[in-house]
Amino acid sequence: MHQKHRDDEASCAGTMAALRAATRPAHQRLERGIDVKQRFSSLVGYREHLGRLWGFYSGLEKQLAPGFFGAALPDYESRRKLPLLARDLIALGEDPHGLPVCPGTPACTDRAIAFGCLYVLEGSTLGARVLLPIVATELELDAAHGAVYLESYGAGTTQRWADFGAALDAWCASPARRAAATQAAIESFGVLQDWLTQHTA
Repeated sequence: MHQKHRDDEASCAGTMAALRAATRPAHQRLERGIDVKQRFSSLVGYREHLGRLWGFYSGLEKQLAPGFFGAALPDYESRRKLPLLARDLIALGEDPHGLPVCPGTPACTDRAIAFGCLYVLEGSTLGARVLLPIVATELELDAAHGAVYLESYGAGTTQRWADFGAALDAWCASPARRAAATQAAIESFGVLQDWLTQHTA
Protein backbone atom coordinates (compact mmCIF):
# COMPACT_ATOMS: atom_id res chain seq x y z
CA MET A 1 0.00 0.00 0.00
CA HIS A 2 2.82 2.40 0.87
CA GLN A 3 4.60 1.66 -2.42
CA LYS A 4 1.38 2.34 -4.35
CA HIS A 5 1.02 5.64 -2.50
CA ARG A 6 4.58 6.63 -3.42
CA ASP A 7 3.97 5.66 -7.04
CA ASP A 8 0.77 7.73 -7.11
CA GLU A 9 2.63 10.71 -5.66
CA ALA A 10 5.35 10.37 -8.30
CA SER A 11 2.72 10.19 -11.02
CA CYS A 12 1.03 13.36 -9.79
CA ALA A 13 4.35 15.17 -9.42
CA GLY A 14 5.38 14.67 -13.05
CA THR A 15 7.63 12.56 -15.22
CA MET A 16 10.82 13.73 -13.54
CA ALA A 17 9.62 12.44 -10.18
CA ALA A 18 8.32 9.23 -11.77
CA LEU A 19 11.71 8.53 -13.35
CA ARG A 20 13.51 9.25 -10.11
CA ALA A 21 11.33 6.73 -8.26
CA ALA A 22 11.51 4.11 -11.00
CA THR A 23 15.30 4.26 -11.36
CA ARG A 24 16.19 4.54 -7.67
CA PRO A 25 16.99 0.80 -7.24
CA ALA A 26 19.18 0.78 -10.37
CA HIS A 27 20.90 3.97 -9.26
CA GLN A 28 21.67 2.47 -5.85
CA ARG A 29 23.04 -0.72 -7.42
CA LEU A 30 25.31 1.36 -9.63
CA GLU A 31 26.65 3.33 -6.67
CA ARG A 32 27.32 0.12 -4.73
CA GLY A 33 29.07 -1.45 -7.71
CA ILE A 34 31.68 1.29 -8.10
CA ASP A 35 34.57 1.65 -5.68
CA VAL A 36 35.04 5.41 -5.96
CA LYS A 37 38.06 5.47 -3.64
CA GLN A 38 39.91 2.91 -5.75
CA ARG A 39 38.99 4.36 -9.15
CA PHE A 40 39.88 7.91 -8.29
CA SER A 41 43.06 7.28 -6.33
CA SER A 42 45.24 6.82 -9.41
CA LEU A 43 45.48 8.38 -12.84
CA VAL A 44 45.20 4.94 -14.43
CA GLY A 45 41.93 4.13 -12.67
CA TYR A 46 40.50 7.57 -13.30
CA ARG A 47 41.46 7.54 -16.97
CA GLU A 48 39.93 4.10 -17.41
CA HIS A 49 36.72 5.32 -15.78
CA LEU A 50 36.55 8.26 -18.17
CA GLY A 51 37.16 5.88 -21.06
CA ARG A 52 34.23 3.72 -19.99
CA LEU A 53 32.04 6.81 -19.73
CA TRP A 54 33.17 7.84 -23.22
CA GLY A 55 32.00 4.47 -24.53
CA PHE A 56 28.61 4.77 -22.84
CA TYR A 57 27.99 8.34 -23.95
CA SER A 58 29.06 7.42 -27.46
CA GLY A 59 26.40 4.75 -27.60
CA LEU A 60 23.71 7.33 -26.88
CA GLU A 61 24.88 10.77 -27.97
CA LYS A 62 25.87 9.66 -31.45
CA GLN A 63 22.24 8.67 -32.06
CA LEU A 64 21.04 12.19 -31.34
CA ALA A 65 21.78 14.38 -34.33
CA PRO A 66 21.82 18.17 -33.99
CA GLY A 67 18.23 19.37 -33.76
CA PHE A 68 16.91 15.99 -32.58
CA PHE A 69 15.04 17.53 -29.64
CA GLY A 70 14.03 20.70 -31.46
CA ALA A 71 12.11 23.19 -29.34
CA ALA A 72 11.48 20.47 -26.71
CA LEU A 73 15.06 20.95 -25.45
CA PRO A 74 16.63 23.80 -27.43
CA ASP A 75 19.91 23.84 -25.48
CA TYR A 76 20.66 20.15 -26.03
CA GLU A 77 23.82 20.76 -28.07
CA SER A 78 25.43 22.53 -25.10
CA ARG A 79 24.63 19.49 -22.96
CA ARG A 80 26.72 17.01 -24.95
CA LYS A 81 29.41 15.40 -22.81
CA LEU A 82 31.52 13.63 -25.45
CA PRO A 83 33.53 16.81 -26.19
CA LEU A 84 34.28 17.24 -22.48
CA LEU A 85 35.30 13.61 -22.05
CA ALA A 86 37.49 13.86 -25.15
CA ARG A 87 39.31 16.88 -23.72
CA ASP A 88 39.96 15.07 -20.44
CA LEU A 89 41.11 11.86 -22.06
CA ILE A 90 43.46 13.65 -24.44
CA ALA A 91 44.87 15.67 -21.54
CA LEU A 92 45.59 12.38 -19.77
CA GLY A 93 47.27 10.83 -22.80
CA GLU A 94 44.41 8.72 -24.17
CA ASP A 95 43.00 8.82 -27.68
CA PRO A 96 39.24 8.51 -27.16
CA HIS A 97 38.52 7.56 -30.74
CA GLY A 98 40.26 4.23 -30.23
CA LEU A 99 38.10 3.27 -27.25
CA PRO A 100 35.28 0.71 -27.45
CA VAL A 101 31.69 1.91 -27.65
CA CYS A 102 29.21 0.47 -25.19
CA PRO A 103 26.82 -2.01 -26.84
CA GLY A 104 23.20 -2.38 -25.89
CA THR A 105 22.23 1.20 -25.19
CA PRO A 106 18.55 1.87 -25.95
CA ALA A 107 17.74 2.87 -29.52
CA CYS A 108 16.54 6.48 -29.36
CA THR A 109 13.78 6.09 -31.93
CA ASP A 110 11.68 8.97 -30.60
CA ARG A 111 11.99 11.92 -28.26
CA ALA A 112 10.31 10.27 -25.28
CA ILE A 113 12.84 7.43 -25.30
CA ALA A 114 15.67 9.90 -25.84
CA PHE A 115 14.47 11.98 -22.89
CA GLY A 116 14.57 8.87 -20.71
CA CYS A 117 18.14 8.14 -21.76
CA LEU A 118 19.14 11.75 -21.33
CA TYR A 119 17.74 11.65 -17.79
CA VAL A 120 20.56 9.26 -16.95
CA LEU A 121 23.20 11.32 -18.75
CA GLU A 122 22.09 14.61 -17.23
CA GLY A 123 21.79 13.06 -13.79
CA SER A 124 25.41 12.02 -13.99
CA THR A 125 26.41 15.69 -13.90
CA LEU A 126 25.13 15.89 -10.33
CA GLY A 127 27.28 12.97 -9.24
CA ALA A 128 30.23 14.31 -11.18
CA ARG A 129 30.23 17.51 -9.15
CA VAL A 130 30.53 15.41 -5.98
CA LEU A 131 33.51 13.55 -7.43
CA LEU A 132 35.35 16.69 -8.56
CA PRO A 133 36.82 17.52 -5.11
CA ILE A 134 38.10 13.95 -4.79
CA VAL A 135 39.94 14.16 -8.11
CA ALA A 136 41.27 17.60 -7.24
CA THR A 137 42.68 16.33 -3.94
CA GLU A 138 43.89 12.88 -4.96
CA LEU A 139 45.09 13.57 -8.51
CA GLU A 140 45.55 17.36 -8.56
CA LEU A 141 43.32 17.72 -11.62
CA ASP A 142 40.82 20.46 -12.38
CA ALA A 143 38.58 21.75 -15.15
CA ALA A 144 41.60 23.22 -16.93
CA HIS A 145 43.37 19.86 -17.06
CA GLY A 146 41.74 16.44 -16.93
CA ALA A 147 38.49 17.16 -15.08
CA VAL A 148 36.34 19.36 -17.30
CA TYR A 149 33.73 16.57 -17.54
CA LEU A 150 33.39 16.51 -13.76
CA GLU A 151 33.13 20.30 -13.71
CA SER A 152 30.50 20.18 -16.47
CA TYR A 153 28.04 23.06 -15.92
CA GLY A 154 29.91 24.36 -12.89
CA ALA A 155 27.87 26.70 -10.74
CA GLY A 156 25.00 26.35 -13.21
CA THR A 157 24.57 22.61 -12.62
CA THR A 158 21.50 22.90 -10.38
CA GLN A 159 19.73 25.27 -12.76
CA ARG A 160 20.54 23.17 -15.82
CA TRP A 161 19.13 20.11 -14.05
CA ALA A 162 15.95 22.03 -13.19
CA ASP A 163 15.63 23.25 -16.79
CA PHE A 164 16.01 19.70 -18.07
CA GLY A 165 13.36 18.48 -15.63
CA ALA A 166 10.92 21.10 -16.87
CA ALA A 167 11.54 20.09 -20.48
CA LEU A 168 11.16 16.40 -19.62
CA ASP A 169 7.89 16.99 -17.79
CA ALA A 170 6.52 19.08 -20.64
CA TRP A 171 7.34 16.60 -23.42
CA CYS A 172 6.52 13.40 -21.52
CA ALA A 173 3.28 14.50 -19.90
CA SER A 174 1.14 11.84 -21.58
CA PRO A 175 1.01 8.31 -20.08
CA ALA A 176 2.49 6.76 -23.24
CA ARG A 177 5.45 9.12 -23.39
CA ARG A 178 6.05 8.85 -19.66
CA ALA A 179 6.09 5.06 -19.88
CA ALA A 180 8.53 5.13 -22.80
CA ALA A 181 10.85 7.56 -21.00
CA THR A 182 10.73 5.54 -17.79
CA GLN A 183 11.57 2.27 -19.51
CA ALA A 184 14.44 3.89 -21.41
CA ALA A 185 15.87 5.35 -18.21
CA ILE A 186 15.72 2.00 -16.42
CA GLU A 187 17.38 0.25 -19.36
CA SER A 188 20.06 2.93 -19.61
CA PHE A 189 20.94 2.59 -15.94
CA GLY A 190 21.21 -1.17 -16.32
CA VAL A 191 23.51 -0.90 -19.32
CA LEU A 192 25.61 1.75 -17.57
CA GLN A 193 26.01 -0.41 -14.48
CA ASP A 194 27.18 -3.40 -16.51
CA TRP A 195 29.50 -1.27 -18.61
CA LEU A 196 31.17 0.47 -15.67
CA THR A 197 31.50 -2.54 -13.39
CA GLN A 198 32.48 -5.34 -15.77
CA HIS A 199 35.70 -6.02 -17.64
CA THR A 200 37.63 -3.22 -15.97
CA ALA A 201 41.05 -3.39 -14.43
